[in-house]
Amino acid sequence: MAQSNASGVIFGNAGDVPGATVHLQNVNTGQSRDITVEANGRYRATSLPVGTYTVTLKRDGQVVGSRENVQVRVGSGTDVSFDAAASEGSAKTLEGITVVGSALPAIDVSSVDSRTVLTSEQLAKLPLARDVTAAALLAPGTVQGDSRYGNVASFGGASASENQYYINGYAVTNALTGLGFTSLPYDAIDQQQIYTGGYGAEYGRSTGGVINVVTKSGGNTWKAGVGLHATPDALRSTPKSVYRKDGQLYQNRGDNENTVMQYTGYVSGPLVKDKLFLYAAADFTRTSGKSTGSILTPQSTDEVSKAKKWLAKIDWNITDSHILQFTGLSDQTDTDRTVYKYSYANQSRGDLIGTDTLKNAASLAGSAPGGSVYVGKYTGYLTDNLTVNALYGTSKTTHRRTLAYATNPNCPWITDSRSGITNPIVGCGLVGGTVLGPGANDKTHGWRLDVEYQLGSHDLRAGLDTQTLESTSGNQYEGGYRWRYRSVRADGLFPGRPDASVPAGTQYYVENRTFITGASVKVEQEAQFIEDRWQISDRWMAYLGLRNEQFKNINGAGDVYVKQRHQLAPRLGATWDVFGDSTFKVYANAGRYHLAIPSNVAIRGASASLYSSQYYTYNGVGPNGEPLNLVPFGSKIYLNGEDGTDLNPRTVAAQDIKAYYQDEYILGFDKAINNDWSFGAKATMRKLKSSIDDFCDSRPFEKYAARNNIDITNASIPGCYLFNPGVPNTFLVDVDGQGNLVPFKLTMEDFTTPAGVAFPPLKRKYYSLDLYLEHHFDERWFARMEYTFSRSYGNSEGQLKSDIGQLDPSVTQDWDAPEIMQYANGPLPNDRTHQLKTYGFFQLNKEWLLGANVAIASGRPKNCIGFDRVDAIQYGASYFECNYEPAPRGSRGRLPWTFKADLNAQYRPLWAGAGQNLAFSVTVFNLFNSQKTLSQVDGGEDPANDYQRPLAFQTPRYVQFGVTYDFSL
Repeated sequence: MAQSNASGVIFGNAGDVPGATVHLQNVNTGQSRDITVEANGRYRATSLPVGTYTVTLKRDGQVVGSRENVQVRVGSGTDVSFDAAASEGSAKTLEGITVVGSALPAIDVSSVDSRTVLTSEQLAKLPLARDVTAAALLAPGTVQGDSRYGNVASFGGASASENQYYINGYAVTNALTGLGFTSLPYDAIDQQQIYTGGYGAEYGRSTGGVINVVTKSGGNTWKAGVGLHATPDALRSTPKSVYRKDGQLYQNRGDNENTVMQYTGYVSGPLVKDKLFLYAAADFTRTSGKSTGSILTPQSTDEVSKAKKWLAKIDWNITDSHILQFTGLSDQTDTDRTVYKYSYANQSRGDLIGTDTLKNAASLAGSAPGGSVYVGKYTGYLTDNLTVNALYGTSKTTHRRTLAYATNPNCPWITDSRSGITNPIVGCGLVGGTVLGPGANDKTHGWRLDVEYQLGSHDLRAGLDTQTLESTSGNQYEGGYRWRYRSVRADGLFPGRPDASVPAGTQYYVENRTFITGASVKVEQEAQFIEDRWQISDRWMAYLGLRNEQFKNINGAGDVYVKQRHQLAPRLGATWDVFGDSTFKVYANAGRYHLAIPSNVAIRGASASLYSSQYYTYNGVGPNGEPLNLVPFGSKIYLNGEDGTDLNPRTVAAQDIKAYYQDEYILGFDKAINNDWSFGAKATMRKLKSSIDDFCDSRPFEKYAARNNIDITNASIPGCYLFNPGVPNTFLVDVDGQGNLVPFKLTMEDFTTPAGVAFPPLKRKYYSLDLYLEHHFDERWFARMEYTFSRSYGNSEGQLKSDIGQLDPSVTQDWDAPEIMQYANGPLPNDRTHQLKTYGFFQLNKEWLLGANVAIASGRPKNCIGFDRVDAIQYGASYFECNYEPAPRGSRGRLPWTFKADLNAQYRPLWAGAGQNLAFSVTVFNLFNSQKTLSQVDGGEDPANDYQRPLAFQTPRYVQFGVTYDFSL
């Protein structure tokens, strides 16, 4: 019953049939296996390619029972028993009598994990956006991540960068940040598996969830197909415009346009019958639209995006015992933007500003994954009891962003944050933020080897798993620097800058900031695992697993700055087949899960970077928005100590830093009501035990040095250190600036400020209760209803900070100083207390099918984030305080509940042929056009009056039309 991340299992009881064998044959490819039935009547066939099988029980060469239409699902076990007590309609008296049946138990009693598996048939019939994330959001406990991170999901309260994504067994997660993944043609998906917890020792590097895709394969019949899916702008509802709390229009979205045309095709068949098979598919998606920027960036943009995806897969059944598989796929997106000035006074478009060209790059979440992936896999059934799986894969992604201005050769980022300004200063820039530096790319390569051996009632499995992630990346301000116009405070003070002062009567000043990062970095990940699925009796199975992981992070200079070994992750579980017939399962599991520091940390946190600030007075503004007649005041400072020099790799992280890891406990049951209905419940508890982030406060070092009489007058102390939050840490400090490293063993008292503010213990907890009711597909209809009650709470979201949409996994502003963690405990951004998900489809008749997908959820917690009186690290409005009073996390209530209903209809006319290969479809997304606020600005003391301004709404109603035609060649 062991299963890998690209195959499945058939197991069962053959009854009292001495000397019998079970013959399994893949209906599509003809590949077959024969398994000898054990003395106790049980058999197990592992590492089976997914697909449809015929399972036949034989004795002395004679067929005595068979089961057809047996579906093998990825990572799952299917019980095919021939004992009458185990399965209605199957054979028990086996004297040459053949009994054929197709009804199989719907409950997998061989698994201890929590998963949702969707087949290509279900994906085609359900009203889903044609992407992997939309399908993943059907699983219980999953929520849409913050819109600023792109189209990603959060699993079980974890941040959206803590997931792992696989295609045909190879990890395709974003190599730089962990946000997102390399995608594939949607119609190439054969099965999509969504693990929401409890996964076995073969999986690691995830404290959120696992999305595992197995693609289609060719068979013994040549087939091909083409399709068109169109989403016209004319049938898209108008998105809500954005208003500030005082009613002022912030962003006009009433003129937005968006049209999507997707062209698809595939070909599949035998290159050599029964031996060598091809499957190839491609998507081309053209998205064209128009949008209007905010009053701070008054622009009107025409955008055309072209996404090209292809996949080719070769399956070679060398013999029935040796299988080779090769997969190549590509995911490339090119976006062209033409940007014009926009007048909010006239609500009209003005002169051309310039063009913005992107390749595999995203404005919100940094570098998008994209790229090309190649995977080779071997499966060998060396004996009935010994199976070997070996895999090797590589990927490469190139990212580019090119700006071209219509007027000025250089256009820096201009921000007008002055209070009470109705006509803000606007520059000539296109982006108004940071842009991707030159030469950005990601590369990965990795391999794994699994050996499985069945020893009596023990299914033993051991494996090696390694992957190396390499990234060249960096960011800088558009135009090389940023000007921020600001108002002088009424008290004339500049918090954190005591040397700064201006002449009396000065109303405004301007800040110049320069920000440049860039490096080529690497993360090396290795793991070993061993597991035993022990069939203690016919009704009890125990799972015992252990994973050992090693992580090595390397900075831009090629030096190791964090090395973690012996990260032991035990996994334990048990299932009880209560009645022995796979109709009632009780299961439990407990496990530990580790996560490496993502590559992006080294770009800024362990490599040279520059981040400077200088204040000026001015008395004019140039045509490109830059201030004129500048007079500096105060000193130029380097924020976070980032002065552009290389960092000593031994000083950027705490010594013996513990890995990021989480413990999880699950208890649940699944119960079949009859052949058509089942229900179940599951309780989950997750606790983040250790986190990795950075802190940027020199006071603990000063306190330690004073207590231990260490002179640090000339010390070289980085602006920020990586550490384990909430516990004592030891750091190496260059006390004289000459490389003389001295250990500073900082206690929790050292981290405590002079005012008595201390770092709290790390806290992120998640608990949930999932309830479901399912009607299995009976050739007529399928439906599933899920209700989840959950709480995700603590003082740290994890690797991300959705409160402000920070795009720096594992180096967020959380933990940068004790004051910033005051009042931080409460419901976390991914907390949705109540969720109800219902989806399914109904076959009205041979020609018509209807589908529905309804999701209801309670809203996200709201905060008020403002200024701290001390602001020792000069972060401004970044604290859970408003008006210098405590404003605990989540204390400002909740955003509204959301409701979304998607409906579809499919028509397969009989007049087009008996095979009904021609299909027409229409899908209405968000039928009732609900546009509730999904996130808001939580900055309660933002001088621009942006508090509670919506950041994202539900996507307005839109309609997608589709037509596909499949034909045999």
